[in-house]
Amino acid sequence: MTRNDIRPIVKLRSTAGTGYTYITRKNRRNDPDRLTLKKYDPVVRRHVEFREER
Repeated sequence: MTRNDIRPIVKLRSTAGTGYTYITRKNRRNDPDRLTLKKYDPVVRRHVEFREER
């Protein structure tokens, strides 16, 4: 297995509808479904949920 198979690069898009994204890597073995994190969205100036985009 190569590096990209286990830890792919994913985009996290804001659920606030601003279009703001974060780019990160995730471990596919530990998190097989879509990743959801609460992070800061500077457009709305508060913490919102960011979901993995495919």
